[in-house]
Amino acid sequence: MIQTPRLDIRLRIDFSATSCVGPGKIVLLEQIARTGSLSQAARELGMSYRRAWQLLDDLNHSFNEPVATASVGGTGGGGVQLTALGAALIAAYRDVERAALESTRTRFAGVIKQPEPAKSLKSKLRRLLSRRTPKRRKLPPARGRAAL
Repeated sequence: MIQTPRLDIRLRIDFSATSCVGPGKIVLLEQIARTGSLSQAARELGMSYRRAWQLLDDLNHSFNEPVATASVGGTGGGGVQLTALGAALIAAYRDVERAALESTRTRFAGVIKQPEPAKSLKSKLRRLLSRRTPKRRKLPPARGRAAL
């Protein structure tokens, strides 16, 4: 199996000195869209509810309109819904990320070290088991000493 070299990017877009969006906020928005719940999205991402709320609040205050709206609990419980802006933000970010990754892979293809082809387990075992320990050589008797 021949492995291809891994080349990846992490993209952060700064809108102002205090406003930015990157992979963490986008993944949070995607989880919110999938689960409909900020607490469930935070749990699935392994982050605290407080941190998830801070990221969402930061996003909501970064644009002219919010990226998500919350509804207070009731019979079905509360939840968070993405707005049209939130969905558009995810789509735009993923498009830019895809284009940047394609460009990066094209431009750096000639300078990345190509990995060696992976050897099969069978060939590794054969090589390991075929190794022999070197034979011990008998040393010539020491000169001037009597053999015991």
